[in-house]
Amino acid sequence: MMEESGGPNAGDLARVADVLRGAHAVVALTGAGISAESGVPTFRGAEGLWRTYRAEDLATPDAFRRDPRLVWEWYLWRRSRIAAARPNPGHLALARFETRLRQFTLLTQNVDGLHRQAGSRDPIELHGNIWRGRCTASGCVISRPPVADELMAATSGAPSDLPRCACGAVLRPDVVWFGEGLDPEKVDRAVAAVRRSKVMLVIGTSAIVYPVAAFPALARHGGATIVEINVADTPLTGDADVVLRGASGELLPALERLL
Repeated sequence: MMEESGGPNAGDLARVADVLRGAHAVVALTGAGISAESGVPTFRGAEGLWRTYRAEDLATPDAFRRDPRLVWEWYLWRRSRIAAARPNPGHLALARFETRLRQFTLLTQNVDGLHRQAGSRDPIELHGNIWRGRCTASGCVISRPPVADELMAATSGAPSDLPRCACGAVLRPDVVWFGEGLDPEKVDRAVAAVRRSKVMLVIGTSAIVYPVAAFPALARHGGATIVEINVADTPLTGDADVVLRGASGELLPALERLL
């Protein structure tokens, strides 16, 4: 366990804690790295192979139009693997930051819902949430539709077996697929928070998926201190004001203890 009293990050942890205490607005952005520490697979590459399909084969609007049942079956498999995960100390520390810091906004690229489980009240889930469904007709969001029961009981694969909204239209997973843009309302909220931030914590993200990868530069342009927390270098590393190298599940609680 990394302690704030020593170790390679000790001085930088104290520096970050100092700027956090003086900041009137803080933004944290999380990516797959924080959930990987809870055992959530990335679902990209070999680890995400399901049957003979890759994520890039199924997480698209075209795939859903061709075979919505197949896509839902894949998402049920993903859900089954995520269901065993629990929030780690990094998730829990970020939830407590909401009460410790004056104005704190949590942005996440993750769809697993672990921030909400940890107690974060209003994370901006930029890429959606795998546990929700969205109506393909109206766009309304349904919390935890009974997908598992409907698909597991189905044998014919007919369209009537698919989860449906109260209006009768088919539901799709409430996530952003390849080739789709982010929800404009969520982007607007995120950009507003980033622009007013004085500290931005960038945690466990590869910093290569746009437009979210542009948020640190936007924060820096407004005068914010950029802090990267990651186990490895990313394209952001050279531009960060402070780099804390290690697991977020260790570094975030250590940082909290210094506040």
